Amino acid sequence: MTPPAAPSGAAAVFGERLALAERFAAILADTGVSHGLLGPREVPRLWARHLLNCAVVEDAFPEGARLVDVGSGAGLPGVALAVARPDLEVHLVEPMLRRTTWLEGVVRELGLDRVTVHRGRAEELAGTVSAPWVTARAVARLDKLAGWCVPLLEPGGTLVAMKGRSAREELAEDRPALEALGLSSAVVSEHGATLLEEPVLTVDLVFDGARRPTGRGARGGRGSGARSTSGGRRSRRRRRPGDAPS
Repeated sequence: MTPPAAPSGAAAVFGERLALAERFAAILADTGVSHGLLGPREVPRLWARHLLNCAVVEDAFPEGARLVDVGSGAGLPGVALAVARPDLEVHLVEPMLRRTTWLEGVVRELGLDRVTVHRGRAEELAGTVSAPWVTARAVARLDKLAGWCVPLLEPGGTLVAMKGRSAREELAEDRPALEALGLSSAVVSEHGATLLEEPVLTVDLVFDGARRPTGRGARGGRGSGARSTSGGRRSRRRRRPGDAPS
């Protein structure tokens, strides 16, 4: 399938790497659909709903940050972030073989030499893969998602959970479970308000390192084999989620 043309706002997010983002869009519209990673009805809204929706979250991460994308699937948000921010070191965690094989091919084709693909579930990779930043997009409800992601977070690290309109409601309802996991502080941040019809919301949770999930909270997760392939440098300071208003 043919992807739609990049909207005018795409240049503000991807800058000089817009052509690379357009290549990723073409891959998603082609093998992303044929491999079942994206539904054909999603192709007309690839940019607004997927590429830009993910890439605008790049302002959550400081320069040179190392991050893990749990349940990466079609490389959303991990590959989109790596395209927008070549300074990031990105680890894509995904348990399904056909998806990790596809992701490795995408990483090679786009030349993303700071991106590594891991096949396995998050709890299987605990102790092997870790980072100061972990992110995930629409994988599960907040308390369950946090149980999968905390084992990959370094003490003092931040989980940047991409959520929809329910972000604040989920945070309020799940706060006791989140605190039990050692996620001591939380804010809801908005991203892309000037570019998108509706800004992307993330729940940004800081892990105090005092507790680790056990029992039900630790089950699930995503993403072990590894390949590399991102490139380039960009120098600008990023805010930390703690700077955002609640």
